[in-house]
Amino acid sequence: MAKQKKFDGVLEAAHYTPDGQLVWVRVYERRYSAFTDRVLLSRSEFIDKLKAGKHYVVGQRILNYGGQFKVGPSVNLLRKDGDPVIAVGTAESNTDALTGVPVI
Repeated sequence: MAKQKKFDGVLEAAHYTPDGQLVWVRVYERRYSAFTDRVLLSRSEFIDKLKAGKHYVVGQRILNYGGQFKVGPSVNLLRKDGDPVIAVGTAESNTDALTGVPVI
């Protein structure tokens, strides 16, 4: 296994309302050198963590490898008309755009 770059958490899945508003995300968070089990964060909690400078990536845990993940692009906090928007990469969107993240 190749050494992975440092990140504070892995975004595994997201849940939206029927009208497309992000409700919560399911993540693994780094605790020192280990990762937590799955944690559900509300949209506002996730935004607070991104504002605090935490670095999250899209990915999923590799079965039977504990703290190893298949990781993808970074999750960014953008501003559109003064409102926070969560996006994967540098997606240009007026709403949360978590492309590549499984929807639950």
